[in-house]
Amino acid sequence: MNTRFLETFVVLAQLRSFRATARALHATPAAISLRIKTLEEELQTELIDRQSKEFRLTANAEYLLGHAKAVVDATRRLQAAAHKDSAVRGRLRLGVIESVVHSWLAQYIRELNVLYPEMEVDLTVDMSNLLERRLRARELDLVIQVEGVESKEIVSQALAAYPLHWIARSGLVDTRKEGLHQRLLQLPILTFGRGTAPQRAVEEILGKMAHLTMVPLEQTRITCSPSVAAIVQLVKDGYGVAAIPSLFVASHLDSGEFVKLPVQPEPPSIIVSMCWHSNAEMLVHAAANAARQACARYCAQVDPRYIKPLG
Repeated sequence: MNTRFLETFVVLAQLRSFRATARALHATPAAISLRIKTLEEELQTELIDRQSKEFRLTANAEYLLGHAKAVVDATRRLQAAAHKDSAVRGRLRLGVIESVVHSWLAQYIRELNVLYPEMEVDLTVDMSNLLERRLRARELDLVIQVEGVESKEIVSQALAAYPLHWIARSGLVDTRKEGLHQRLLQLPILTFGRGTAPQRAVEEILGKMAHLTMVPLEQTRITCSPSVAAIVQLVKDGYGVAAIPSLFVASHLDSGEFVKLPVQPEPPSIIVSMCWHSNAEMLVHAAANAARQACARYCAQVDPRYIKPLG
């Protein structure tokens, strides 16, 4: 439907004259009449009461006039937004999980500084559930967290998958003998913050392992931490086995300091997603687009065993 014809209908309803409408829209009365007839055909209804000697809208036209005005106003706002100063400026309240801090955050922030020098970034690093809560409360504009947000008002887009493995200091666990699951369950298991998707998945896996190996569940120990650095340090100290992305310990694995334990099943990959309100301003949409590109570029530079792009 041609919105110019809707605009003609709105102006005609206001001026109640084909000639006056033609002058207002810099057209001929014949052109105005043709637009109205075309609009009537598209809407399959009469808009002008042609039986009346005076100008009069039909009852259906009176009913549709409000809808037509809404479409015309929305079109004008869209045109104004398109011609608005395209510079992205203002303060972006960005929330990320620590997994992003230890992977592609620095590259993302550098690209934001280059692309949008007038953008100020307020950075919050926290667990996914807390970031989501602050996003819903509109205390944050854009969050990058584990999994998306189930809400009609929030847009969620998966960015990358971080494969998880059972990681230990070399020599901590003897993998050559049978009973690997039992030996694993005798050690503290390090994973992310309590209540997070990775922690819940690890807890479920350990529960099944304990059941199959006849190990009392209360003897298993899960140590939770939102800090990747703390988990890695505890692995270095030989405290226990970590269920974390191998991306964060790639150099330790290459040097032989850490090993991947051949324990099945492995925890499911962490799915990192980006979330923002659907009615967010252009600043947020620009930052979201930059995040998508920064993550994809980072993934292209890293071994796909460690991180896989999803966006």
